[in-house]
Amino acid sequence: MKFEQLKSNTIMKRLIALFCFISAFSTSAQDIALNTDTTLNYLERHPIYDYTAQLTSVDTIPGYNTKSDKLKLSGTVYLSDGKTPAKDVIVYIEQADEFGNFDLKKHNDKRYVENRGWVLTDANGNYTFYTYIPGGDRRYKMLQQLFVSVKAPNSSEYNIESFLFNDDPLLTKQCRKKINKKGDPSRILTPKKEGALFVAQKDIILAQD
Repeated sequence: MKFEQLKSNTIMKRLIALFCFISAFSTSAQDIALNTDTTLNYLERHPIYDYTAQLTSVDTIPGYNTKSDKLKLSGTVYLSDGKTPAKDVIVYIEQADEFGNFDLKKHNDKRYVENRGWVLTDANGNYTFYTYIPGGDRRYKMLQQLFVSVKAPNSSEYNIESFLFNDDPLLTKQCRKKINKKGDPSRILTPKKEGALFVAQKDIILAQD
């Protein structure tokens, strides 16, 4: 994979943030069906808008059935008060494969990550992804990460801090200290094995609008 091919894609921005200094990372009514929004430039818009099917509170990442470290990731999205469940919020994730590589595809001249998914929170703010634990690219000291973006009704989309994994050997004590000091420690997931699945819980609190 040549990194220069990604210069116009948001993925390049994420790949540049290879170390533990990972930054924390519109329309009116929320469109939960086929996305036909033409008000945003397709090539330039955030991939959170690129869904092509009706959204529900549960989604499965492509290739899920073939992965060994299957992961069920669930949680509740709350408004900025941290208490009120937020419904009809789009949560978007994308990730590397199990080897730490980003499987890039192309559609209408726009590059995107194959391993991605969208959910729309239900009336109780709940969401669930069926995915797998991504690999970390050891060549570039890249942590195992799920990159996450959110969009609430009547608000613009934005990226939040990526979700990390407690067992990642590259998640050093120094990284953890920086996360505890400047970030959200709950972004570090500790999946537990339940049958054939790893299971993890991650709630999300929306930023003040």
